[in-house]
Amino acid sequence: MRKATLVILTGLYITLSLLTAVLVGRGEGAGASVGLATFIAALGLCFAFHALIAMALDNAKLQDEVGAIREAHQILADQLERVDQRMNEVVETVTDDALRRSEELSSEVHMLEDVVQRMSDRLETQLSNQVSAARTPDRGRSAQSAALLDTVRDALADNRVDLYLQPIVSLPQRRTVFYESFSRLRDETGRVMMPAEYLSVAEPEGLVAAIDNLLLFRCVQIVRRLAKQDRKVGIFCNISTASIADETFFPQFLELLAANRDLAGALIFELGQSAFDSRGSVEARNMGKLADLGFRFSLDKVTDLDLDFQDLARSDVKFLKIGAQFLLDQLTETDEGLVLKSLPDLAAQDFASLTRRYGVDIIVEKVEAERQIVDILELDIAYGQGHLFGEPRPIRDAVLAETDPPADYMKTNMRRRAGMRG
Repeated sequence: MRKATLVILTGLYITLSLLTAVLVGRGEGAGASVGLATFIAALGLCFAFHALIAMALDNAKLQDEVGAIREAHQILADQLERVDQRMNEVVETVTDDALRRSEELSSEVHMLEDVVQRMSDRLETQLSNQVSAARTPDRGRSAQSAALLDTVRDALADNRVDLYLQPIVSLPQRRTVFYESFSRLRDETGRVMMPAEYLSVAEPEGLVAAIDNLLLFRCVQIVRRLAKQDRKVGIFCNISTASIADETFFPQFLELLAANRDLAGALIFELGQSAFDSRGSVEARNMGKLADLGFRFSLDKVTDLDLDFQDLARSDVKFLKIGAQFLLDQLTETDEGLVLKSLPDLAAQDFASLTRRYGVDIIVEKVEAERQIVDILELDIAYGQGHLFGEPRPIRDAVLAETDPPADYMKTNMRRRAGMRG
């Protein structure tokens, strides 16, 4: 386009120069040389004028471009200033949040240290009162039982209490929705001791509460860790009525849970049906305090299906764990159809619906074989647990270390009794 314009203008300049030369030549009566000189001069003036106009236009365009660049630079500078201001705000917010979380964590750790120290003192007293009997076989305890009690005591003193988790799945999808926590003790060789082995000596000596308490603390910390990872999985944690009624332990533990009440939806406390039925006023009152914080309860070791559902609802019991074989053994065929021996007036498939009307879900536990699943699904039961869905597995050492009570809290106190051994 610019080339065509230049050709047209050049033609116009030549035409104007020729006309000027002709006019000058006629007016002065001059010859061809004067006309040629006039033509050249006129053509030069035309191109000079053209150059001036082109230069002026280029300068104007350059000024516009410079102005645009300056405007863009100002916009960029404004944006950078806004970004810098926003970054400063974010840094301040993150710093404040980090400081707040650090203060919360520090407060929680101090609280935990205080609680476990109190538990340590109480456990030390229990053990010191029982250690003489543990060492003297002629007082009614065999040498084997005394040695086993020593192993339990040492495991507690050296913090060799491990946390195991077993999945609880939804039926029929078999998707993990909860975990149940278990405690396992290890002897000095690292051998894992099953509850059936050590409870026989731990229960008479009042040591089960100490084991349960360690488990409770670790469950709180594990649930906190899962919550930070935004994992919507709850944990069932066994709690003994001795712990619930313990006037030293329970107030401190309640304080810890009050500081972590946002975990109420993910932490379910579990106790046996017989312990629940025989609970006294202190246990009932303290369970009510936990319920006021939003925590729920589960009953396991269920052996009687003729339940007081109104009492369960009042006590915030939300789950019933019934052994798979026990439940299937309860089924009996009548003229009215399949019923449960404990509830002959109720169709078996309506039992789960009845419990749900009171806000209680059934978990069939100890499911070992696929053939059991067929009958369980016909009963419209929502959850299952057992080796068929997954065995209890230990939490990794690195994770478990994060949930340990502070710095071998029992070891320091317990070793003072070491001189009483042997």
